[in-house]
Amino acid sequence: MTEARAILRFVRVAPRKAKPVIDMIRGQHVPAALAMLKHTPRHAARVVEKILRSAVANAEQKEMGDSESMVISKAFVNCGPTYKRVRARSMGRANAIQKRTSHITVVVAAPTIQDKKQ
Repeated sequence: MTEARAILRFVRVAPRKAKPVIDMIRGQHVPAALAMLKHTPRHAARVVEKILRSAVANAEQKEMGDSESMVISKAFVNCGPTYKRVRARSMGRANAIQKRTSHITVVVAAPTIQDKKQ
């Protein structure tokens, strides 16, 4: 089974906010996933849509076939580094702020013969 992937690293989206979006599109056909992402009102959806389009472009570069028949075989989010910042509080105190990042991977695959029969 031929696959094409796209990875976006160090994206400023917290992993816990990106995982529900990724879970929503995993296993879907590419046109259906793009439609879902277009109408999902989350910042992570815009980022994942961009990665999915990149994976499809990579697949077309490898001449895997038509993007209408491709399936998202794997999609996952890993934690990236956390940027530590300080916010000033009253009476000379400070609070720690953690700005989390993600590494997002999307893999698209051409459907196998068994998938085409169903």
